[in-house]
Amino acid sequence: MAGSRSISEATINGDDNGIDLPKTNAWKDFLALIKIGIVNSNLITTFTGLWLALHFGEKSFFSNLDIVFYTLIGSSLIIAGSCAINNYIDRDIDPLMERTKDRPTVTGNVQPRKVIIMGLTLITIGTIFLALTTLTAVVIGLVGVFSYVVLYTMWSKRQLVSNTIIGSISGAVPPLIGWSAVDGDLSIMAWSLFLIMFAWQPPHFYALAMRRVEEYRAANIPMLPVVKGFETTKKHIILWIVSLLPLPFLLTSLGIPFLILASALNVGWLVTGLYGYKKKDDMKWAKIMFVYSLQYLTILFVAMVIVTLI
Repeated sequence: MAGSRSISEATINGDDNGIDLPKTNAWKDFLALIKIGIVNSNLITTFTGLWLALHFGEKSFFSNLDIVFYTLIGSSLIIAGSCAINNYIDRDIDPLMERTKDRPTVTGNVQPRKVIIMGLTLITIGTIFLALTTLTAVVIGLVGVFSYVVLYTMWSKRQLVSNTIIGSISGAVPPLIGWSAVDGDLSIMAWSLFLIMFAWQPPHFYALAMRRVEEYRAANIPMLPVVKGFETTKKHIILWIVSLLPLPFLLTSLGIPFLILASALNVGWLVTGLYGYKKKDDMKWAKIMFVYSLQYLTILFVAMVIVTLI
């Protein structure tokens, strides 16, 4: 349940002392609390898992619109609720980081008690929606919540340099939720989607961590670039991209055109990384790798849907 980052906000002049305060309202605060960017990006992978399960199960999309609705609403709500709880837990370190200092839990726009209640309520309602599909979808959804809130946010994020890898479990869950909502017997293809999402996240978030290394250092978060430095982080990014290379071959049922596209995306990411690996401008390299990762994920999962329509 990990993906794109927080919403940027315009600022206005706050008071006579010239303090800049976030220009916000209740709706913007709500979207920031649930991390709408993460919710939206995870919806893409959830829908892809659901779509492929319908396609390979030879089930009509329009005849199963109720399942589609329950799945997308349910998964969105549990992700949103988990993100709200993440905001509640991290409210002590968020003021130390530039990209999180304007969150409602930091500015005081929303009381912490209301945030935790909202988070738990969203997770509960989302679980009820998933229960209208299959028990497997419920179990996987709750595993995602537990891994993000407990294993990542409450435990590994502040203590382990491997926090990104542990956090990747929750980020890889959405396509499994989508698939299991249609077919509770998860196939190799469903687990292949999980593996792709799991392997995609470390290079994506390591690149982000390189760009935000001083913020993580100030917040005492043991991200890989903070603890091991840029050179080690760059090596890990390359190794994780290499691990993606064989995964498209688990999806041969999607056809040769998809296999070629996915392999090209993987090779392109690897070549991009190796090309700029020895350059001195690590920040520029990290930005390029981060942007590529975002485009990679969108193109790959949208392509999975498109090739089934051709």
